[in-house]
Amino acid sequence: MGLRQLIQQILTQEDLNFLLTNRLPRRGLTQFMGWFSKIEQPLVRDLSISFWKFFSDLDLTEAKNTQFKSMHDCFIRELKDGLRPVDADPAVLSSPSDAIIGANGPIEGTRVFQAKGFPYTLDDLIGDDASTGEWQDGHFVTLRLTASMYHRFHAPHDCEVTQVTYFSGDTWNVNPIALSRVEKLFCKNERAFIRTRITNNGPCHGQSIALVPVAAILVASIRLHFLNVLLHLKYGGPSVIPCQASFAKGQEMGWFQHGSTIIVLAPKGFTLCEGLETGSRILMGQALMRRVE
Repeated sequence: MGLRQLIQQILTQEDLNFLLTNRLPRRGLTQFMGWFSKIEQPLVRDLSISFWKFFSDLDLTEAKNTQFKSMHDCFIRELKDGLRPVDADPAVLSSPSDAIIGANGPIEGTRVFQAKGFPYTLDDLIGDDASTGEWQDGHFVTLRLTASMYHRFHAPHDCEVTQVTYFSGDTWNVNPIALSRVEKLFCKNERAFIRTRITNNGPCHGQSIALVPVAAILVASIRLHFLNVLLHLKYGGPSVIPCQASFAKGQEMGWFQHGSTIIVLAPKGFTLCEGLETGSRILMGQALMRRVE
């Protein structure tokens, strides 16, 4: 067994993984990584990316540019044109990102699950002031982005963003081990609630779709192209940000600094597309949820 395989095997031990990724000073380490990843020094950049490749399945063959100024520049890389075709079916919500499908299923009233036996409510996730009734008895999908994945996210439908609510918080790891141990983890972490309304004239017209990007350890910064601020742990502006930004299906909306989770909330009448289940890998633009009568 090689060194890489040995280290990966050790890190899959649940107790050790949880200890190493969650008992560290999470916020301080996250803020340090935000600074360190932007260092534009060739040796630091090359060693950092090499270290990253050693511990993950990082594949840069899809990147539009392969010359990076920093590790951060590599994290938020764009892809070559045409690599992520977007499902054009007007009854389909396309995946906003490359991801592994996590917990998903019907929303029980306003109750959602992060893992088996670990429920939370929409009020916990997106705040008491939100109109959670729009998604009552609807459907949810949790999309987990690993560190090596493409980290930009895109509009799942032709839509208008009407409001963003920012929640400062912790930076727990969001891997399956932590999700099975920390109650209401997504509701404790830094996150943004993005309210959208579908604008095309198809079967989904007028439906409210919510995207909730959740930050995590080493990740806590979210860039939304339609806002002139970076949402991060030191953000001190208003938590509720009214806006009016239109997007075509598949158009880029923003990015994570590293990788994390996006929770997609759809109203009653949507369901997960056939062939998808927990653990399935999905690419940005592929069919994620479908409107059914």
